[in-house]
Amino acid sequence: MIDRIRKAVFPVAGLGTRFLPATKANPKEMLPVVDKPLIQYAAEEAVAAGIEVLIFITGRNKRSIPDHFDKAYELEAELEKSGKDEQLKIVKEILPSGVTCVYIRQSEALGLGHAVGCAESVVGDEPFAVILADDLVNDGKRGCLKQMVDQYAEVRSSILGVERVAPEHTDRYGIVSTEAYEDRMEKVTAIVEKPKPEEAPSNLGVVGRYILTPRIFEQIKQVKPGSGGEIQLTDAIADLMAYESVFAYEFEGVRYDCGDKLGYLKATVELAMEHEDLKDGFTEYLKQLQL
Repeated sequence: MIDRIRKAVFPVAGLGTRFLPATKANPKEMLPVVDKPLIQYAAEEAVAAGIEVLIFITGRNKRSIPDHFDKAYELEAELEKSGKDEQLKIVKEILPSGVTCVYIRQSEALGLGHAVGCAESVVGDEPFAVILADDLVNDGKRGCLKQMVDQYAEVRSSILGVERVAPEHTDRYGIVSTEAYEDRMEKVTAIVEKPKPEEAPSNLGVVGRYILTPRIFEQIKQVKPGSGGEIQLTDAIADLMAYESVFAYEFEGVRYDCGDKLGYLKATVELAMEHEDLKDGFTEYLKQLQL
């Protein structure tokens, strides 16, 4: 069994109903934050962590995602002809050389667990990452997934990316209870999907970053439909804990919930304030708005 993280799964089959009508014909993962779509931020984070194979679990109306990562011959030829070398470089570097994209169709939206299970034939007997593009994490350093890959090199076990969430919002997340292990890393003792605040074992919420061992596929096959009638990845992870240790890692950086309109706007504003070409003018504009 290969024991390094080479593959990442991107579940992108969701309908994005919270952003209608913008997502009626355009995938939510293609919504731009400043000048890049969400899915590109996620892919760049994966590549920075050493991922070599990007596995997209897609659905209907997601054609623009493979188009985005495909080579655009006509566009590149036009940019080269027009002498727009900087833009040409940007387009060519969307997918770095040596990185492969695989697209798998999820015929029915049966939950995150089902989506991850669709990747088994490509992942095989390897540990792998799962990234939800809705969750954009900005740490300005290594990247969230790279932090988790570094942790995996030490524990060789499944790792869940977690953060402290508002206690009244536990019903939006998978929530873990843990016991101490080391700085920012804790051993998971239980996990429950979207508990009511009064029933939550903690306020440590699982967000859209996972490193999972291949044993998870067996647990996904056995899990029964849970919250919302879907195959929940949380339930499969709970079953996995009977066989293997699972850890929770409090990553460094700021997470923006870009599946939510307010989170998406915050990400757009804050990343624009860091953008080399925009930060000065945009920051000045925001100051004027406060007058």
